[in-house]
Amino acid sequence: MATYIILSTMNIETLDEPSDFTKRASTVKEKIKEECPNVTWKQSYVLMGSYDILDILESNNQEEVEKAAMIIRIYGHSNTETFAASKWDDFLNILK
Repeated sequence: MATYIILSTMNIETLDEPSDFTKRASTVKEKIKEECPNVTWKQSYVLMGSYDILDILESNNQEEVEKAAMIIRIYGHSNTETFAASKWDDFLNILK
């Protein structure tokens, strides 16, 4: 399976209180589960920097990863950047 990284920056102006974020995150998770069955959500991290959230996904279906990123944008009220990622050791083996 291919690994993808999605970095998100939230539009916090759309939140009235902190609990709104929990509801929004739940909606995003359910929409991706429902609409992107070939995407496995591996992990999420909160960041302290120019991005707010880092999500790690796996899938053999790039189109569904693109759809997942769009779901994050729409339902999460976020800007996203998506990257394909390779494990370091796999990359080094390619260079041999």
